[in-house]
Amino acid sequence: MLSTQSPPIQTRTLDNGLTVVVQPMPWLRTAAYTLWLPAGITTELVGLSDSQLADAEFLARRDGLASLTCEMVQRGAGAYNSRQLVAAEDNLGIDSGNSASTSIAGYSARMPADSLRPAIELLADVVRRPHLPGKQLDDAKMILRQELAAFQDEPTQRLMRRLRERQYGPQLGRGGYASEASLESLNMEDVRQFYTDHYHAGGSVLAVAGNFETESLFESIENAFGDWKSGDRPALPSPAPIDGNEHIPLPSSQTHIGFSFDSIPYGSDEYFIMRAGIGILSDGMSSRLFDRVREQRGLCYSVWASTHTIGQTGAVFGYAGTTPARAQETLDVSLHEIQHLADDLAEEELSRWKVRIESGLIMEQESAGSRASSLASDQYQLGRIIPTEELESKIQAITLDQVASYFRDHGPRKFRIVTVGPEALQGGEAIA
Repeated sequence: MLSTQSPPIQTRTLDNGLTVVVQPMPWLRTAAYTLWLPAGITTELVGLSDSQLADAEFLARRDGLASLTCEMVQRGAGAYNSRQLVAAEDNLGIDSGNSASTSIAGYSARMPADSLRPAIELLADVVRRPHLPGKQLDDAKMILRQELAAFQDEPTQRLMRRLRERQYGPQLGRGGYASEASLESLNMEDVRQFYTDHYHAGGSVLAVAGNFETESLFESIENAFGDWKSGDRPALPSPAPIDGNEHIPLPSSQTHIGFSFDSIPYGSDEYFIMRAGIGILSDGMSSRLFDRVREQRGLCYSVWASTHTIGQTGAVFGYAGTTPARAQETLDVSLHEIQHLADDLAEEELSRWKVRIESGLIMEQESAGSRASSLASDQYQLGRIIPTEELESKIQAITLDQVASYFRDHGPRKFRIVTVGPEALQGGEAIA
């Protein structure tokens, strides 16, 4: 059990719909924030007609729009031009970053505790008063072009992107990289329209953790964001999974294997029971996949599985990297371990996983950035925060029989498989 009681978490929703979650961590010398806006990759599809959504060429011309907008809002904001904004953050010791994922555009930063208030003001400048300078559009596109080139050169990323598209469908599984078509067609009007439509307080979450005085922080946030415009949080596309397997030919001395199957999302009643089973399979070097597939048989150099949630949809994704000669056996043994997880579960495996989770919870109490990210994730996905003590209690209450029963009743019945390499593999069919 954790040795200290976590400080209370406070949540307030401003009149414009921005939810603010704060947790003081007075033993730290730092602070951090995470801001999630409903301006993610799937938002690129909001407002399109059915014919546009069915037009692959039209959709390709919007690839990367959420990421391009993230890149552009950093290029000068409020009273600062692009260089002055970077210098202002550096002078305050702020380490910031942003990115667009499936459902959100995320802005986060960590800093010395004394820099938190000016950091909040700079954040408000960036997301509320960006200059969006048209003369820097080509520079921003160059960043996306370099990311696209890196993506195309990395078979593992290509594999996992295609697997997500097959698991969730083309819309919900949409990737965030630009395409050659979008790099040619996207313009400042697209960026400004996307920013105007989707950067607002409505449905957004700002989480702050670290060393601060709570009431004065709420006052600073109210001053910085209280008069921001509101808006709607768009619904996510419905899942439309693509069954079957796919092979992407690539002359290579390696074969990359990706597999996925339907699961339950974060927030489901049995989520942590399912998560315990996946943890026994893949968390750490004592996990079954690492030990039985990599160490005992020497079949591959990398193998793992992890849970994933988008809105109310959950899945498990896995990967193995190996040589073509060992690829089929690697896939067969990996899927066998997953399918037969419940056959021989041992109490020590569950205990080891609980210790690993406990260790993560303790380390989170030493990191304002990790805590702010967890607070934002809980609030955005669940509409509430799971306190550390509640989470710890849920984990400790899980029994081996619950894990075994869950995987007997809800284990994978069908896999979706994507491979990249010289030859296709067999596998992934429905289990009799």
